[in-house]
Amino acid sequence: MRLIKLNIIKLSLVILGCFSTTIAAKDYLIDNKQAYAKIANTLQAGDTVILQNGVWHDFEIVLSGQGSKQLPIRLKPQTKGKVILSGQSNLRLAGQYLHASGLVFKNGYTPTSAVIEFRNGKELAFNSRVSEMVIDNYNNPDKRESDYWVALYGQHNRFDHNHLEGKRNKGVTVAVRLNSEQSQQNYHQIDHNYFGYRPVFGSNGGETLRIGTSHYSLSDSHTLVENNYFEQTNGEVEIISIKSGKNHIRNNVFYEARGTLTLRHGNGNIIEENIFFGNGVEHTGGIRVINKDHIIRNNYLEGLTGFRFGSGFTVMNGVPNSPINRYHQVENAQIENNTFINVEHIQLAAGSDAERSAVPINSVMNNNLIINDSQQPFTAFDDISGIKFSNNIANTAVLPSLSKGVKQKQVKLKRNKAGLLYPVSESVFAGAKADLTVLKKADTGVSWYPKSPAIVAFDSGKTHRVENSAKDLLLKIEQAHSGDVLELSAGDYDLAKLVVIDKTLSFKAAQDGAVNLTFERSSLFEIHDGGSLKLEGLVISGKNSPDSAGNSVIRTKKWGMVENYRLIMERCQLINLDINHTFDFFKTGKGALADEITLINNQFSQVTGDILRLDSEIENLGVYNAEYVTLTNNHFDNVSGALVKLYRGGTDESTFGPHFLLNNNTLNSVGLGKRNQTNASVYLHGVQVTEIAENAFTNSAPIVVEHTVGEPQTRIISNTFTNTAKPHIKELNIAGSHTAILKNNQVIQK
Repeated sequence: MRLIKLNIIKLSLVILGCFSTTIAAKDYLIDNKQAYAKIANTLQAGDTVILQNGVWHDFEIVLSGQGSKQLPIRLKPQTKGKVILSGQSNLRLAGQYLHASGLVFKNGYTPTSAVIEFRNGKELAFNSRVSEMVIDNYNNPDKRESDYWVALYGQHNRFDHNHLEGKRNKGVTVAVRLNSEQSQQNYHQIDHNYFGYRPVFGSNGGETLRIGTSHYSLSDSHTLVENNYFEQTNGEVEIISIKSGKNHIRNNVFYEARGTLTLRHGNGNIIEENIFFGNGVEHTGGIRVINKDHIIRNNYLEGLTGFRFGSGFTVMNGVPNSPINRYHQVENAQIENNTFINVEHIQLAAGSDAERSAVPINSVMNNNLIINDSQQPFTAFDDISGIKFSNNIANTAVLPSLSKGVKQKQVKLKRNKAGLLYPVSESVFAGAKADLTVLKKADTGVSWYPKSPAIVAFDSGKTHRVENSAKDLLLKIEQAHSGDVLELSAGDYDLAKLVVIDKTLSFKAAQDGAVNLTFERSSLFEIHDGGSLKLEGLVISGKNSPDSAGNSVIRTKKWGMVENYRLIMERCQLINLDINHTFDFFKTGKGALADEITLINNQFSQVTGDILRLDSEIENLGVYNAEYVTLTNNHFDNVSGALVKLYRGGTDESTFGPHFLLNNNTLNSVGLGKRNQTNASVYLHGVQVTEIAENAFTNSAPIVVEHTVGEPQTRIISNTFTNTAKPHIKELNIAGSHTAILKNNQVIQK
């Protein structure tokens, strides 16, 4: 009886203690930064800080204290989504059992190295959580200035149900840092986040998620990444970059995402039950394998077009006795029960060269299903006897070296309720498990913030009729919204002001050839952040331009663009670009990157400069100015400079482009001006994909192509070169003959 009474007393004291702690917990409704500063250092377990609805400008929040599992210290908004952190704002967590949620970061950028950081100086966060946060286009205006949006330090932290979209400046979107013992063996959880559009960055530094760095890659992280949705995360070739050991990546969806889930450094990672939907989008990739002891199983990959390091599935060659930051040999990789449907490229021993000569060893590829509508997908770049193939099924004949381990069989597929294709026959045992689930986009991120389309389409808004006056045109430009069309009535428009394009606008002649644009400034249009430009049916003349060198019809902001842009021109006439020397049609500013520049059915005559000058990035850091450049059915006559100067220098291999297409154009007297230092009608340096087909070159300078890193694909086919030298191809990084394909071209001397 005495023992029972004693236990009752002890239980009563515990309950009383918990009750007392609950009573002591406080709710603080904060309406300004000074009020937050007063209570920030006094927060106790169970306290809740509520930020009043509104826009908080330049607010650097430090949430610190010692909460408990039952009574965390909380930071939240008065209403989810109604507290906007703008300007130079950020959030840092330091202590134990902290939980921040429901805030929106937009219209600004972090003043420090991260927008949200699980540390404050040397004090780290443990057992803490960040959820239902939104970071929307919160970018440093200097695109090359690096920062993280989220940096996880400490141990046992969770980052979940957040919405991250539109990171454009350099730096990883979410980084798990292992740069101290307190941040290793961390067991973080990253789940149910929506990773929205990240545009092509145009150089290294555009990863969406990175776990570790090469320096600490032999340390284990034990980070769990599950149930996240990656939509069009196109920054660079590595979407997820694993640079540590013992991580678990499962049940994530990659939707039309250019790049791969890359096991870049570290050992013993598990990659399972992830879904890759490429939908035939260019450069969509799957999984890239490097290092040892990885398990890759039950993943579903469909419609992936990527190649080389960005292919649907890649097993790399390593560097013998590799330094920690290069490529370690693939060893003991278990690649089992994966489904590959219309995956164009499965590349084995990829990257094989004089340095990367360590082939995969002691690895297996078992019970995988490989179905392709066209050709078989396998390419072997070196000895692959170290990968044992067994019980795989493909519907096409594969490489002879794989035929014993890959059975050819016709397999009928049917799409199930989850949207995945599976064999109809129960006798097919290869491929991903039948009950694989597909995470829904709506189940990630937050419900109260829209997952809007990333890019405003041309001609998607209203059409505004412009009467025959420059004044009315400028007024309609100011009044228009992104996606709108300005339809110009016939007549002459002389623009005395530079037209700044900071939204998506189309300028269209009501009647092709009946609208004449002239301009009195050194340029007619200047593209700024947020701007994209489409021109149709216009006649543009440089006759009223300043009588000085260096004019242009279109240019980007000279420096400091952080947003990619698009330029499309169709059925236009460009004349009299010769008021002085070096009059370019288009020239880029430093740091600007075009998603696309497309010229179709245009006529250019009397140009003293270049048509497209895309060569401002001369530091050889792997940076370039345009992802896709396409010229089709245009006529160029008497152009002193080059048709295009497209430059990508350096040795970095993490980008997809540039891409260049020149098809069915006519060039007469192009590239022969004394100021054209390239001595080329077309000058391409470091371009990754080039196709020049069915063009007529007459009395022009030659094509000059300089191959650098990667495996550049150059095809020059069925062109006519009249009184024009044949194309000149240089290999700058490898010995021997060039790798370009030249066929069916005619060189005619008269």
